[in-house]
Amino acid sequence: MPGHRTKGFYASAAALALCALLAGCGGPGETAGGRIVLRYTWWGNPDRAERTERAVALFERQHPNVDVTTSFSGYDAYKQKLATQAAGGDAPDVMQLDYRQIDQYASGGVLLDLAKQKSVLRTAEIDQGLLATGRVDGVQYAIPQGRGTETVAYDVETWKKSGVPLPGESWTWSQWADTMRALAKKTGKPGATDPGQSEDSFEVWLRGQGKALYNGDGGLGFTADDLTRWWTFTDGLRREGAVSPAEQTTQLDGSVENTPLGRGTSVTDANWDAPASGFAALVEGGVALAPMPSGEDGTPGQYFKPSMFVGVSANTARPKEAAQLVDFLINDREAAKILGASRGIPVNETIRDEIGPRLKDFDRTIADFQTSLEGKLKDPPQAPPSGDNALQSTFQRDYDQVSYARMSPREAAENYVTEAKAELRS
Repeated sequence: MPGHRTKGFYASAAALALCALLAGCGGPGETAGGRIVLRYTWWGNPDRAERTERAVALFERQHPNVDVTTSFSGYDAYKQKLATQAAGGDAPDVMQLDYRQIDQYASGGVLLDLAKQKSVLRTAEIDQGLLATGRVDGVQYAIPQGRGTETVAYDVETWKKSGVPLPGESWTWSQWADTMRALAKKTGKPGATDPGQSEDSFEVWLRGQGKALYNGDGGLGFTADDLTRWWTFTDGLRREGAVSPAEQTTQLDGSVENTPLGRGTSVTDANWDAPASGFAALVEGGVALAPMPSGEDGTPGQYFKPSMFVGVSANTARPKEAAQLVDFLINDREAAKILGASRGIPVNETIRDEIGPRLKDFDRTIADFQTSLEGKLKDPPQAPPSGDNALQSTFQRDYDQVSYARMSPREAAENYVTEAKAELRS
Protein backbone atom coordinates (compact mmCIF):
# COMPACT_ATOMS: atom_id res chain seq x y z
CA MET A 1 0.00 0.00 0.00
CA PRO A 2 2.21 2.86 -1.23
CA GLY A 3 2.25 6.28 0.38
CA HIS A 4 2.01 9.45 -1.68
CA ARG A 5 5.77 10.01 -1.44
CA THR A 6 6.58 6.74 -3.20
CA LYS A 7 5.43 7.83 -6.66
CA GLY A 8 8.19 6.99 -9.08
CA PHE A 9 10.28 5.46 -6.27
CA TYR A 10 12.08 2.88 -8.38
CA ALA A 11 12.35 5.17 -11.39
CA SER A 12 13.88 7.87 -9.19
CA ALA A 13 16.36 5.43 -7.69
CA ALA A 14 17.41 4.28 -11.16
CA ALA A 15 17.70 7.86 -12.38
CA LEU A 16 19.88 8.81 -9.42
CA ALA A 17 22.15 5.86 -10.06
CA LEU A 18 22.51 6.88 -13.71
CA CYS A 19 22.90 10.53 -12.85
CA ALA A 20 25.83 9.78 -10.58
CA LEU A 21 27.72 8.52 -13.62
CA LEU A 22 27.17 11.66 -15.65
CA ALA A 23 29.10 14.92 -15.43
CA GLY A 24 27.36 17.70 -13.55
CA CYS A 25 25.10 15.38 -11.52
CA GLY A 26 25.19 14.89 -7.78
CA GLY A 27 26.97 11.90 -6.28
CA PRO A 28 25.38 9.02 -4.37
CA GLY A 29 22.57 10.26 -2.15
CA GLU A 30 22.34 13.63 -3.92
CA THR A 31 20.06 15.25 -6.47
CA ALA A 32 21.42 17.23 -9.40
CA GLY A 33 21.05 20.36 -7.29
CA GLY A 34 23.21 18.96 -4.52
CA ARG A 35 20.36 18.23 -2.11
CA ILE A 36 20.79 15.09 -0.02
CA VAL A 37 18.36 12.24 -0.69
CA LEU A 38 17.50 9.63 1.93
CA ARG A 39 15.28 6.61 1.40
CA TYR A 40 13.16 5.73 4.44
CA THR A 41 10.85 2.71 4.49
CA TRP A 42 8.52 1.10 7.03
CA TRP A 43 5.51 -1.19 7.36
CA GLY A 44 2.18 -0.10 8.76
CA ASN A 45 -1.39 0.97 8.16
CA PRO A 46 -2.78 4.21 6.66
CA ASP A 47 -2.94 5.90 10.06
CA ARG A 48 0.76 5.26 10.69
CA ALA A 49 1.55 6.36 7.13
CA GLU A 50 -0.30 9.66 7.45
CA ARG A 51 1.46 10.49 10.73
CA THR A 52 4.85 9.45 9.36
CA GLU A 53 4.46 11.66 6.30
CA ARG A 54 3.70 14.65 8.52
CA ALA A 55 6.69 13.91 10.75
CA VAL A 56 9.01 13.50 7.75
CA ALA A 57 7.78 16.82 6.34
CA LEU A 58 8.77 18.43 9.65
CA PHE A 59 12.23 16.83 9.45
CA GLU A 60 12.68 18.23 5.94
CA ARG A 61 11.75 21.71 7.16
CA GLN A 62 14.34 21.38 9.93
CA HIS A 63 16.93 20.09 7.40
CA PRO A 64 16.23 22.06 4.20
CA ASN A 65 19.13 20.39 2.38
CA VAL A 66 17.60 16.91 2.78
CA ASP A 67 14.85 15.21 0.78
CA VAL A 68 13.35 12.03 2.28
CA THR A 69 11.73 9.56 -0.11
CA THR A 70 9.41 7.22 1.77
CA SER A 71 7.59 3.96 1.13
CA PHE A 72 5.48 1.59 3.19
CA SER A 73 3.36 -1.55 2.89
CA GLY A 74 1.78 -4.25 5.00
CA TYR A 75 4.15 -6.28 7.16
CA ASP A 76 4.41 -9.41 5.02
CA ALA A 77 5.01 -7.52 1.76
CA TYR A 78 7.44 -5.20 3.52
CA LYS A 79 9.45 -8.07 4.95
CA GLN A 80 9.81 -9.71 1.55
CA LYS A 81 10.71 -6.50 -0.24
CA LEU A 82 13.32 -5.48 2.34
CA ALA A 83 14.91 -8.93 2.20
CA THR A 84 15.23 -8.62 -1.59
CA GLN A 85 16.73 -5.13 -1.33
CA ALA A 86 19.16 -6.19 1.38
CA ALA A 87 20.28 -9.24 -0.58
CA GLY A 88 20.98 -7.00 -3.57
CA GLY A 89 22.98 -4.47 -1.54
CA ASP A 90 20.26 -1.86 -2.03
CA ALA A 91 18.77 -1.54 1.46
CA PRO A 92 17.12 1.85 2.15
CA ASP A 93 19.19 4.43 4.03
CA VAL A 94 16.81 4.24 7.01
CA MET A 95 14.55 1.24 7.61
CA GLN A 96 12.02 0.05 10.13
CA LEU A 97 12.93 -3.35 11.56
CA ASP A 98 11.20 -6.03 13.56
CA TYR A 99 12.71 -7.71 16.62
CA ARG A 100 13.08 -10.84 14.51
CA GLN A 101 15.14 -9.12 11.80
CA ILE A 102 17.93 -7.59 13.89
CA ASP A 103 20.18 -10.63 14.20
CA GLN A 104 19.78 -11.61 10.56
CA TYR A 105 20.52 -8.19 9.12
CA ALA A 106 23.27 -7.33 11.59
CA SER A 107 25.13 -10.60 11.03
CA GLY A 108 24.58 -10.22 7.28
CA GLY A 109 26.39 -6.88 7.15
CA VAL A 110 23.25 -4.94 6.19
CA LEU A 111 23.18 -2.56 9.17
CA LEU A 112 25.45 0.30 10.21
CA ASP A 113 27.16 0.41 13.62
CA LEU A 114 25.21 3.32 15.07
CA ALA A 115 27.78 3.98 17.77
CA LYS A 116 29.83 5.62 15.02
CA GLN A 117 27.15 8.32 14.79
CA LYS A 118 26.84 9.06 18.50
CA SER A 119 27.59 12.73 17.89
CA VAL A 120 24.17 13.12 16.21
CA LEU A 121 22.22 10.13 17.55
CA ARG A 122 21.29 10.54 21.22
CA THR A 123 20.36 7.50 23.32
CA ALA A 124 20.84 8.71 26.92
CA GLU A 125 17.08 9.01 27.57
CA ILE A 126 16.23 5.49 26.43
CA ASP A 127 15.94 2.73 29.02
CA GLN A 128 19.27 0.91 28.78
CA GLY A 129 17.68 -2.52 28.93
CA LEU A 130 15.39 -1.61 26.04
CA LEU A 131 18.28 -0.06 24.11
CA ALA A 132 20.32 -3.26 24.51
CA THR A 133 17.74 -5.23 22.52
CA GLY A 134 19.09 -3.54 19.40
CA ARG A 135 22.63 -4.85 19.95
CA VAL A 136 24.25 -7.91 18.43
CA ASP A 137 27.60 -9.01 19.84
CA GLY A 138 27.81 -5.73 21.71
CA VAL A 139 27.31 -3.52 18.65
CA GLN A 140 24.33 -1.14 18.47
CA TYR A 141 22.79 -1.89 15.09
CA ALA A 142 19.26 -0.63 15.73
CA ILE A 143 17.35 1.71 18.04
CA PRO A 144 13.93 0.77 19.48
CA GLN A 145 11.19 3.16 18.38
CA GLY A 146 8.51 2.23 20.86
CA ARG A 147 7.36 -0.22 23.50
CA GLY A 148 4.55 -2.57 22.66
CA THR A 149 2.78 -5.73 23.75
CA GLU A 150 0.29 -8.15 22.28
CA THR A 151 -3.40 -7.67 22.86
CA VAL A 152 -6.82 -9.01 22.02
CA ALA A 153 -8.51 -6.20 20.08
CA TYR A 154 -12.30 -6.48 19.95
CA ASP A 155 -15.40 -4.95 18.43
CA VAL A 156 -16.98 -3.27 21.45
CA GLU A 157 -20.51 -2.81 20.10
CA THR A 158 -20.82 -6.34 18.72
CA TRP A 159 -19.48 -7.85 21.93
CA LYS A 160 -21.81 -5.80 24.15
CA LYS A 161 -24.86 -6.65 22.02
CA SER A 162 -24.04 -10.35 22.30
CA GLY A 163 -24.65 -10.34 26.04
CA VAL A 164 -21.41 -12.26 26.63
CA PRO A 165 -19.54 -10.75 29.63
CA LEU A 166 -16.77 -8.40 28.55
CA PRO A 167 -13.16 -9.52 29.21
CA GLY A 168 -11.68 -8.65 32.57
CA GLU A 169 -8.10 -7.96 33.63
CA SER A 170 -7.00 -11.53 32.97
CA TRP A 171 -8.20 -14.84 31.55
CA THR A 172 -6.72 -18.24 30.82
CA TRP A 173 -6.58 -19.86 27.39
CA SER A 174 -9.45 -22.20 28.31
CA GLN A 175 -11.55 -19.23 29.47
CA TRP A 176 -10.69 -17.38 26.27
CA ALA A 177 -11.77 -20.41 24.21
CA ASP A 178 -15.08 -20.68 26.05
CA THR A 179 -15.67 -16.97 25.46
CA MET A 180 -14.96 -17.28 21.72
CA ARG A 181 -17.44 -20.17 21.53
CA ALA A 182 -20.05 -18.05 23.28
CA LEU A 183 -19.44 -15.06 21.00
CA ALA A 184 -19.74 -17.25 17.91
CA LYS A 185 -23.03 -18.68 19.15
CA LYS A 186 -24.49 -15.28 20.01
CA THR A 187 -23.23 -13.26 17.02
CA GLY A 188 -23.31 -15.84 14.26
CA LYS A 189 -19.69 -15.19 13.30
CA PRO A 190 -16.38 -16.49 14.66
CA GLY A 191 -15.28 -15.02 17.95
CA ALA A 192 -11.66 -14.58 16.83
CA THR A 193 -9.13 -14.84 14.07
CA ASP A 194 -7.73 -18.38 14.28
CA PRO A 195 -4.55 -17.94 16.38
CA GLY A 196 -3.10 -21.23 15.14
CA GLN A 197 -1.38 -19.51 12.23
CA SER A 198 0.41 -16.98 14.47
CA GLU A 199 3.87 -17.74 15.82
CA ASP A 200 3.40 -14.76 18.15
CA SER A 201 0.28 -16.28 19.73
CA PHE A 202 2.01 -19.64 20.02
CA GLU A 203 4.87 -17.95 21.85
CA VAL A 204 2.44 -16.39 24.34
CA TRP A 205 0.84 -19.80 24.89
CA LEU A 206 4.28 -21.41 25.41
CA ARG A 207 5.44 -18.76 27.86
CA GLY A 208 2.27 -19.27 29.87
CA GLN A 209 3.54 -22.81 30.48
CA GLY A 210 7.02 -21.69 31.48
CA LYS A 211 8.52 -22.57 28.09
CA ALA A 212 10.02 -20.45 25.31
CA LEU A 213 10.13 -20.23 21.54
CA TYR A 214 13.94 -20.41 21.60
CA ASN A 215 16.48 -21.45 24.19
CA GLY A 216 19.58 -19.51 25.21
CA ASP A 217 21.65 -21.16 22.47
CA GLY A 218 19.29 -20.10 19.69
CA GLY A 219 17.72 -23.56 19.29
CA LEU A 220 14.05 -24.45 19.63
CA GLY A 221 12.71 -24.13 23.15
CA PHE A 222 9.76 -26.45 22.52
CA THR A 223 9.06 -29.91 21.11
CA ALA A 224 6.80 -31.34 18.42
CA ASP A 225 4.53 -32.47 21.26
CA ASP A 226 4.09 -28.87 22.41
CA LEU A 227 3.25 -27.65 18.91
CA THR A 228 0.89 -30.59 18.36
CA ARG A 229 -1.04 -29.62 21.49
CA TRP A 230 -1.30 -25.99 20.31
CA TRP A 231 -2.47 -26.87 16.83
CA THR A 232 -4.89 -29.51 18.13
CA PHE A 233 -6.38 -26.82 20.38
CA THR A 234 -6.79 -24.24 17.59
CA ASP A 235 -7.85 -26.82 14.98
CA GLY A 236 -10.67 -27.92 17.27
CA LEU A 237 -11.86 -24.35 17.75
CA ARG A 238 -11.87 -23.75 14.00
CA ARG A 239 -13.88 -26.92 13.38
CA GLU A 240 -16.40 -25.68 15.95
CA GLY A 241 -16.68 -22.31 14.22
CA ALA A 242 -15.36 -20.49 17.29
CA VAL A 243 -12.45 -19.01 15.26
CA SER A 244 -12.15 -18.00 11.62
CA PRO A 245 -12.25 -20.56 8.80
CA ALA A 246 -9.28 -21.56 6.64
CA GLU A 247 -10.27 -19.46 3.64
CA GLN A 248 -9.94 -16.33 5.80
CA THR A 249 -6.81 -17.04 7.82
CA THR A 250 -4.82 -18.36 4.87
CA GLN A 251 -5.23 -14.95 3.22
CA LEU A 252 -3.71 -12.96 6.08
CA ASP A 253 -0.91 -10.65 4.92
CA GLY A 254 0.07 -8.77 8.07
CA SER A 255 -2.30 -5.84 7.50
CA VAL A 256 -5.25 -5.13 9.78
CA GLU A 257 -7.42 -4.49 6.73
CA ASN A 258 -7.26 -8.15 5.72
CA THR A 259 -7.96 -9.65 9.13
CA PRO A 260 -11.40 -11.07 9.87
CA LEU A 261 -11.95 -8.32 12.48
CA GLY A 262 -10.94 -5.65 9.95
CA ARG A 263 -13.38 -7.13 7.43
CA GLY A 264 -16.16 -7.43 9.98
CA THR A 265 -16.24 -11.24 9.93
CA SER A 266 -15.02 -11.87 13.49
CA VAL A 267 -15.40 -10.18 16.87
CA THR A 268 -11.74 -10.16 18.00
CA ASP A 269 -8.17 -10.37 16.74
CA ALA A 270 -4.87 -10.98 18.52
CA ASN A 271 -2.37 -8.36 17.42
CA TRP A 272 0.33 -6.04 18.72
CA ASP A 273 -1.13 -2.94 20.35
CA ALA A 274 0.37 -0.32 18.01
CA PRO A 275 -0.90 -1.78 14.71
CA ALA A 276 -4.23 -2.49 16.42
CA SER A 277 -4.83 1.26 16.07
CA GLY A 278 -5.72 0.53 12.44
CA PHE A 279 -8.89 -1.24 13.57
CA ALA A 280 -10.30 2.04 14.87
CA ALA A 281 -10.99 3.23 11.32
CA LEU A 282 -12.42 -0.14 10.24
CA VAL A 283 -14.72 -1.21 13.08
CA GLU A 284 -17.82 0.96 13.33
CA GLY A 285 -18.67 -0.25 16.81
CA GLY A 286 -15.40 0.96 18.30
CA VAL A 287 -12.37 -1.05 19.41
CA ALA A 288 -11.06 -1.88 22.89
CA LEU A 289 -8.08 -3.90 24.08
CA ALA A 290 -7.93 -6.93 26.39
CA PRO A 291 -4.88 -8.84 27.67
CA MET A 292 -3.66 -12.00 25.98
CA PRO A 293 -4.73 -15.22 27.73
CA SER A 294 -2.42 -16.66 30.39
CA GLY A 295 -1.46 -20.21 31.32
CA GLU A 296 -4.00 -22.23 33.26
CA ASP A 297 -2.17 -21.40 36.50
CA GLY A 298 -2.23 -17.68 35.70
CA THR A 299 1.35 -17.45 34.39
CA PRO A 300 1.40 -14.55 31.90
CA GLY A 301 2.71 -15.27 28.44
CA GLN A 302 2.66 -11.81 26.91
CA TYR A 303 5.49 -9.35 27.50
CA PHE A 304 6.65 -5.83 26.76
CA LYS A 305 9.06 -5.66 23.86
CA PRO A 306 10.38 -3.03 21.52
CA SER A 307 7.43 -2.59 19.18
CA MET A 308 9.90 -2.07 16.34
CA PHE A 309 13.35 -0.69 15.63
CA VAL A 310 14.90 1.74 13.21
CA GLY A 311 18.26 1.04 11.59
CA VAL A 312 20.60 2.54 8.99
CA SER A 313 22.01 0.78 5.95
CA ALA A 314 25.70 -0.10 6.16
CA ASN A 315 25.91 1.02 2.52
CA THR A 316 24.30 4.43 2.93
CA ALA A 317 26.16 7.25 1.23
CA ARG A 318 24.94 9.62 3.94
CA PRO A 319 25.41 8.00 7.37
CA LYS A 320 25.34 11.28 9.29
CA GLU A 321 22.09 12.50 7.77
CA ALA A 322 20.53 9.04 8.10
CA ALA A 323 21.46 9.03 11.80
CA GLN A 324 19.94 12.52 12.13
CA LEU A 325 16.65 11.16 10.80
CA VAL A 326 16.80 8.30 13.34
CA ASP A 327 17.53 10.78 16.13
CA PHE A 328 14.59 12.92 14.99
CA LEU A 329 12.19 9.97 15.04
CA ILE A 330 13.28 9.01 18.55
CA ASN A 331 14.05 12.29 20.29
CA ASP A 332 12.19 15.20 18.66
CA ARG A 333 9.29 16.40 20.81
CA GLU A 334 7.23 17.73 17.92
CA ALA A 335 7.73 14.50 15.99
CA ALA A 336 6.58 12.56 19.05
CA LYS A 337 3.37 14.60 19.19
CA ILE A 338 2.68 13.78 15.56
CA LEU A 339 3.56 10.08 15.74
CA GLY A 340 1.76 9.50 19.05
CA ALA A 341 1.58 5.79 19.85
CA SER A 342 1.37 4.65 16.23
CA ARG A 343 4.66 2.77 16.71
CA GLY A 344 4.11 2.05 20.37
CA ILE A 345 4.64 4.21 23.43
CA PRO A 346 7.74 6.47 22.92
CA VAL A 347 11.05 5.06 24.20
CA ASN A 348 12.53 8.46 25.10
CA GLU A 349 11.57 8.60 28.77
CA THR A 350 11.34 12.40 28.97
CA ILE A 351 9.12 12.55 25.90
CA ARG A 352 7.00 9.65 27.16
CA ASP A 353 6.36 11.45 30.45
CA GLU A 354 5.65 14.69 28.62
CA ILE A 355 3.26 13.51 25.94
CA GLY A 356 1.65 10.66 27.86
CA PRO A 357 -1.03 12.82 29.51
CA ARG A 358 -1.74 14.50 26.16
CA LEU A 359 -2.42 11.33 24.20
CA LYS A 360 -5.91 11.13 22.75
CA ASP A 361 -8.20 8.66 21.04
CA PHE A 362 -6.62 5.25 20.35
CA ASP A 363 -3.19 6.46 21.45
CA ARG A 364 -4.72 6.94 24.89
CA THR A 365 -6.25 3.47 24.68
CA ILE A 366 -2.81 1.95 24.04
CA ALA A 367 -1.17 3.94 26.83
CA ASP A 368 -3.87 2.97 29.33
CA PHE A 369 -3.66 -0.67 28.25
CA GLN A 370 0.09 -0.77 28.84
CA THR A 371 -0.32 0.97 32.20
CA SER A 372 -2.82 -1.72 33.26
CA LEU A 373 -0.12 -4.37 32.66
CA GLU A 374 2.73 -2.66 34.52
CA GLY A 375 4.35 -5.03 37.02
CA LYS A 376 2.29 -8.03 35.82
CA LEU A 377 4.40 -9.35 32.93
CA LYS A 378 7.59 -11.37 32.86
CA ASP A 379 10.83 -10.23 31.22
CA PRO A 380 10.94 -10.40 27.41
CA PRO A 381 12.87 -13.19 25.71
CA GLN A 382 16.17 -12.59 24.01
CA ALA A 383 15.99 -11.47 20.38
CA PRO A 384 15.19 -14.47 18.15
CA PRO A 385 17.98 -16.07 16.08
CA SER A 386 18.25 -15.00 12.46
CA GLY A 387 16.50 -18.09 11.11
CA ASP A 388 13.26 -17.10 12.83
CA ASN A 389 12.53 -14.48 10.19
CA ALA A 390 12.01 -17.24 7.61
CA LEU A 391 10.33 -19.56 10.09
CA GLN A 392 7.40 -17.19 10.62
CA SER A 393 6.28 -17.95 7.07
CA THR A 394 6.99 -21.66 7.52
CA PHE A 395 4.84 -21.67 10.66
CA GLN A 396 1.84 -20.21 8.87
CA ARG A 397 2.37 -22.42 5.79
CA ASP A 398 2.40 -25.61 7.89
CA TYR A 399 -0.70 -24.57 9.79
CA ASP A 400 -2.44 -23.91 6.47
CA GLN A 401 -2.05 -27.65 5.85
CA VAL A 402 -3.90 -28.29 9.10
CA SER A 403 -6.57 -25.72 8.24
CA TYR A 404 -7.36 -27.46 4.97
CA ALA A 405 -7.17 -30.93 6.55
CA ARG A 406 -4.19 -31.91 4.41
CA MET A 407 -2.13 -32.75 7.50
CA SER A 408 -3.00 -33.65 11.07
CA PRO A 409 -1.72 -31.33 13.81
CA ARG A 410 0.88 -34.01 14.67
CA GLU A 411 2.12 -34.34 11.09
CA ALA A 412 2.34 -30.57 10.60
CA ALA A 413 4.11 -30.08 13.95
CA GLU A 414 6.72 -32.73 13.21
CA ASN A 415 7.26 -31.25 9.76
CA TYR A 416 7.71 -27.76 11.22
CA VAL A 417 10.15 -28.86 13.92
CA THR A 418 12.26 -30.72 11.35
CA GLU A 419 12.42 -27.70 9.05
CA ALA A 420 13.02 -25.30 11.94
CA LYS A 421 16.00 -27.26 13.23
CA ALA A 422 17.50 -27.32 9.73
CA GLU A 423 16.93 -23.57 9.27
CA LEU A 424 18.49 -22.72 12.62
CA ARG A 425 21.59 -24.79 11.82
CA SER A 426 22.10 -23.13 8.43
